[in-house]
Amino acid sequence: MKNAKMTLVSEFKAAKVDKRLFGSFIEHLGRAVYGGLYEPDHPLADSDGFRTDVIEEVKKLNVPIVRYPGGNFVSGYNWEDGVGPVENRPKKLDLAWQVTEPNLFGTNEFAKWCKKANSECMLAVNLGTRGADEARNLVEYCNHPKGSYYSDLRRSHGYEQPHNIKLWCLGNEMDGDWQIGHKTAYEYGRLAAEASKLMKWVDPTIETVLCGSAIYTMPTFGEWEATALDLAYDTVDYIDVHAYFGNAENDLKNFLAKPLLLDDYLNAVISVCDYIKGKKHSKKQINVALDEWNVWYHTNGEQIEKWCTAPHQLEDVYNFEDALVVGLILITLLKHADRVKIGCLAQLVNVIAPIMTENGGKCWEQTIFYPFMHVSNYGRGYTLDCKVSCGKHDTKEYTDVPDVDSVATLSEDGESLTIFAVNRDLSEDLLFDISLLDFEGFAPAEHIEMCGYDAKAVNTASECAVKPKLAEKPVLDGKNLQIKLKPLSWNTIRLAKIK
Repeated sequence: MKNAKMTLVSEFKAAKVDKRLFGSFIEHLGRAVYGGLYEPDHPLADSDGFRTDVIEEVKKLNVPIVRYPGGNFVSGYNWEDGVGPVENRPKKLDLAWQVTEPNLFGTNEFAKWCKKANSECMLAVNLGTRGADEARNLVEYCNHPKGSYYSDLRRSHGYEQPHNIKLWCLGNEMDGDWQIGHKTAYEYGRLAAEASKLMKWVDPTIETVLCGSAIYTMPTFGEWEATALDLAYDTVDYIDVHAYFGNAENDLKNFLAKPLLLDDYLNAVISVCDYIKGKKHSKKQINVALDEWNVWYHTNGEQIEKWCTAPHQLEDVYNFEDALVVGLILITLLKHADRVKIGCLAQLVNVIAPIMTENGGKCWEQTIFYPFMHVSNYGRGYTLDCKVSCGKHDTKEYTDVPDVDSVATLSEDGESLTIFAVNRDLSEDLLFDISLLDFEGFAPAEHIEMCGYDAKAVNTASECAVKPKLAEKPVLDGKNLQIKLKPLSWNTIRLAKIK
């Protein structure tokens, strides 16, 4: 049996966890909106056409923000098409995904849906085919109380109170030549700086997110961030990172090591932020928004009927090994909580998502639903500065891969301690020794584990076979907690202060 050790001290807090780290993403893509959030003919639809079964699943995930409406979609989207009387809204060709967009669901519907799902809006503006003027008009429409053209237009549409949307994305993946309105770093940086400036003149309480590189393998990665940030540093608050991981080569051992790349990616982006801060002699710190991340490879290369509406598109069916990698990504995010303040699992429903639906039928939880639910609900508060000592191994692409990856969080009130851990070993148990040096009065509450499943096992509408279960509660011997981590396992170990 392998061994690992961790030492925890409650006073050694590494970072405050921003609740927005556990956000998600909805784009007008596939059945994310139509058939996902919105299906008026569904037996469980409410008076607004929202699927109440989906809302209940979203509430389980405790998602604090949802990014909308894209994604690639936003770079060709005219927000005015999605407001006002539904019968007057135009059908448009969505060039990003080669489908027809009916515009039955838009900004106001999304804001209303977020309230019902106990979430907040993270809205993206179109900086592909449009610019600063349309962006500031949308902020006025959403956030200004009344007495101006766009605020009164919102009121005439039945929304007297402003939506007060506080977080805004300045376009999407503008470095990619697949993007509608693709720009150079200089072109984008100048536009983003002016758009953000005007948007904040309309509402000084908002925060804005600058587009970073679409992916770490882009040839302009690093240079793009430096150029765009140099131009927009004074008017923006965050720079975004997008990261997707896959196992197309069917190498499980190597797949489980891939989140190490995210660690390097985040460190590189943070370094560029701090370089520009130093160059400008600024006291302002730019933080990171990982506003698209997930496992994504099952549906790459699929073909759909051109110009149809809401097709079955990018509906990855996730397996057990995908859930483990999602857990490892979440652990990596928590380890970077000092600088990564926003995260958006892409996406929320049907499209590479933790929640799946049938049109007119059932709603169910994919395998990746559970690690996200555990970390979102139990990973808030503070991350603790903890070092894990364990064995390491090599894979096809990575060296010195830790056998176990783990992080610990302490609730804001100091009453609850949670340890998240993944045992990467394919066949061997791991004995995890945790020293709790100053957690007087704490006792083990539960050990939730996902393990023992075939790596390719999936959940379906008829059977959710892959799900967490309660393991034997660990025993605290003085200040030492000893836990056996099963091979290929996701673990959530919770301790609480005895009252």
